Amino acid sequence: MFDFQKLEVYKKALLLHNELKPILKSPGINKNIADQLFRASLSITLNIAEGSGRFTQKDRRNFFIISRSSVFECVAILDVVSSDNCCSNEQYLHLISSADEISRMLYTMIKNLEK
Repeated sequence: MFDFQKLEVYKKALLLHNELKPILKSPGINKNIADQLFRASLSITLNIAEGSGRFTQKDRRNFFIISRSSVFECVAILDVVSSDNCCSNEQYLHLISSADEISRMLYTMIKNLEK
């Protein structure tokens, strides 16, 4: 097992990516928006993994910042998807809550790497 696979934030990011898949297949969702949501959610996990493999704090921090930015991108896309009625309000609230938790975890990791 790789070190990043043990990180709680990585596990939660992977879960979020998987929980978004039903929305990606929603009949009313625009294909381009679905593709962007897929790529943004994948970017969260990939940047956590890649950042974990970096040797300097500055390098790791940069990848975690990119990962957190991808969380924000997912939230913005979920706002669009929700307004287009491609997901239920319950799904939306659950996914936003998950994204918020991941964002907070990444923020803490980023701040800890400033030292």
